[in-house]
Amino acid sequence: MVKKLNKRGFTILELLVAIAVFLLFAIGVYGGIQMIFKIVYQSRMRIVETSILSEELEIVRSLPFESVGIVGGTPAGVLAHEKIINRGGVDFNIVTTVRNIDDPFDGTIGGSPNDSSPADYKLVEMSAICATCAQSAPVILSTIVAPKSLEGASQNGALFVHVFGETGQPISGANVHVQGGTTTIDDVTDGDGLLKIIDITPGYQIYNISAGKSGYSSDGTYAPSPSNPSPNKLPITVISQTVSEIFLSIDIIGALKIQTVGQSCSAIPGVSFSLHGDKTIGRDPDVYKFDNAYTTDGAGEKDLGNVEWDTYTLGITGTAYDIMGSTPMNPFYISPGLSQEVMLVLRPHTANSLLVKVKDAGTGLPLSDATVRLTRAGYYQSQNTGLGYMRQTDWSGGSGQLNFDIDDKYFADSGTIDGDSPAGDLLLKKSGGFYLSDGSLESSTFDLGAHVNLNNIIWEPLNQPSQCGSNPIRMQIATSDTQVTSSWNYTGPDGSISTYYTATSSIIWSGHNGNGNRYMRYKVFLGTEDTHETPTLSEVAFTFTNGCTPPGQGFFSSLSEDAYNLEVSRPGYTTNSGEIEVSGRSEAVVNLSPI
Repeated sequence: MVKKLNKRGFTILELLVAIAVFLLFAIGVYGGIQMIFKIVYQSRMRIVETSILSEELEIVRSLPFESVGIVGGTPAGVLAHEKIINRGGVDFNIVTTVRNIDDPFDGTIGGSPNDSSPADYKLVEMSAICATCAQSAPVILSTIVAPKSLEGASQNGALFVHVFGETGQPISGANVHVQGGTTTIDDVTDGDGLLKIIDITPGYQIYNISAGKSGYSSDGTYAPSPSNPSPNKLPITVISQTVSEIFLSIDIIGALKIQTVGQSCSAIPGVSFSLHGDKTIGRDPDVYKFDNAYTTDGAGEKDLGNVEWDTYTLGITGTAYDIMGSTPMNPFYISPGLSQEVMLVLRPHTANSLLVKVKDAGTGLPLSDATVRLTRAGYYQSQNTGLGYMRQTDWSGGSGQLNFDIDDKYFADSGTIDGDSPAGDLLLKKSGGFYLSDGSLESSTFDLGAHVNLNNIIWEPLNQPSQCGSNPIRMQIATSDTQVTSSWNYTGPDGSISTYYTATSSIIWSGHNGNGNRYMRYKVFLGTEDTHETPTLSEVAFTFTNGCTPPGQGFFSSLSEDAYNLEVSRPGYTTNSGEIEVSGRSEAVVNLSPI
């Protein structure tokens, strides 16, 4: 009798699983080997770069003191500011900077005592990087070169370049370019946002200066030209044995997206518009630093990158449309590093029209439900402005309020918040003479009246004590379609529960818009790193629109070129009225003061 053997093999599924496991293992090993090779290669490149710089610095040390400088720079010498050195078939970019150093041992130029010969010694700094080796930072070496004897008397001067941001904070590592006659200087600011150029040749309005940084805006001087005959910042004059200073302001660039829509929110493509900022680079007449014309695309949109922080004004060119309002209200401000969306609501052009913008006189925020009346002999028209904002400025009434009916009360807090010392401000409580380190407050429920599009969260003051650390005030927002809910889902600007709105992140997450957001709450978090100081919240506001109705704005079209009486009123505010001349595209800004 023959015994039958069982020769069962692998199934296809088992074979696939085995292959997958093997591939995962093999990929992991391959990735580890690749990482090791990369680390070894990068280390080898840095060794080569260090060797090159050491050789170059030895050459510098062998030069006469007077020859140590940059060709065409200050101090002047025989060294090239930038050159390429090839080693082993690899190109290395070598950048050399030479600075005159004013040592405080014998006084400083412009100081007490004044050093009339401030170029005491020279600092030579060299950097090397392989541009094709995926290096993130160069190797930097430096040396000091001093004269054999005491420095001689100098009739040259000094140039100090200060670079700071929007709030006055120094910008370190800013690239400064100086060009004057045959002198060219490229250097960077120090940790105090300052570049000191010592022993520079005097000259009247000779030096053009510019400052910038990757991801930042730029600023500088301008020589008179036909397009800018009277610049605000002329080329700098350097006087013998005197310090000349210039202050330049740069900050992180932002972005801007313009949308052109009709009253029904449908996109209007191909709309030409102008855009200019408030900053000027010239006067008599004003020359704007940013002043350009654009056209929206087929989707009625125009994306602009590299936009500097400023207050911008939009205008429609051509005779096809008029602006019946905008969100946010035009003109609008862009903070450093922020992206802003602006919606222009348009309607067909008429020869004469009037756009009325109604604001709270104290806050500058758009006012909702204001009645705007426009009259003259034989003409009367009245309309209400769109929804604008909700805000709270006082928390002294304490907790326990479910719905926002009383202006100075809220729902709950952590027990470490003080809203009554002084009344109207929210800050951390004190214990034993010191502030507590953190606390939070949850607002009552705001009824927005309808489904809205939330835009920005705004609070005052924006500037807080530096001792409190970064972002001492943070906020989150929750929305709901029902007024009574057992829990509120608080989120930040990306829609997650782990992020927060800060002073530099104020645009409300778009996921709150649409259905399901008639009711809203906010939660504020206060914190400090130094218990001697506390952050302070005086006001919080939320701007929004209802569909495509711009906040705080009313529009009148098909008017006659004539004088009209304009009256604006709102419950709780003093009525504002007066005469206005309407001719072409006219605008009026009306500020209402609370009673």
